[in-house]
Amino acid sequence: MKRAEPKPEALREDLQLLRNKLVVLHKALIDSERIEYESSFGAIGSPNRFLELLINDPWFAWLQPFSAMVVSMDERIEDANPVTTAELRKAKTNAAALLKVTEEGEGFGRSYFESLQREPDVVLAHAAVMKLVKADQPHRS
Repeated sequence: MKRAEPKPEALREDLQLLRNKLVVLHKALIDSERIEYESSFGAIGSPNRFLELLINDPWFAWLQPFSAMVVSMDERIEDANPVTTAELRKAKTNAAALLKVTEEGEGFGRSYFESLQREPDVVLAHAAVMKLVKADQPHRS
């Protein structure tokens, strides 16, 4: 038996929920990287300096695909057109693909692996995102 198509409002809410869980993970990653950066180079003097480093310093460059994914979701949520099941599924697929962990090589997967190894907040936020990404049903929280 075929399931009924979720209402557009429910799909938008699910996309918003995924986005919110990703923002929590994003913050945990940024906080973790800041600690690592400061242990290597010393304290960052101000929030403005940190923002500048976050945007421009190669240390933080691996986070840019994650930031772009969240911005893309923000733009879609703000769009007046209804969110479709296909769009929600694609957002989940993209999140799952980006959040693949690897011990090998370089790039996002390797840096993400290292963050998961050292920071419990990253592990907890990752688990919350993956629970949503792997689920096939609409969620309410």
